[in-house]
Amino acid sequence: MLIEMMTGKLHRAVVTDANLNYKGSITIDEHLMELADILPGQKVQIVNNNNGARLETYVIKGEKNSGTICLNGAAARLAQPGDVIIIIAYALMTRDEAKNYTPKVVMLTDDNEVEDMA
Repeated sequence: MLIEMMTGKLHRAVVTDANLNYKGSITIDEHLMELADILPGQKVQIVNNNNGARLETYVIKGEKNSGTICLNGAAARLAQPGDVIIIIAYALMTRDEAKNYTPKVVMLTDDNEVEDMA
């Protein structure tokens, strides 16, 4: 049996842009993706601390060390620049894999710089 487990999280990321006319997804700074072990094209859940919205989308790699967190397409209606969000990546694992897996949690500052890692 497979269960869905959190593999990585960017906690308290600040939205830097919202592009309604883009084809869809979330663009994330490549460095932050690497730290949280999030891959381009991977499905993520976005939780907006400002308005309570929750959505699922896929990731597009943004410019490395830019701090970019940009909601694209329809997702741009659920978050605005300045909103604080949590980006959570998941993967399917067996129970045995899950028992031994430690997710990568990246705590961010208001400037999307790394404050702490767990």
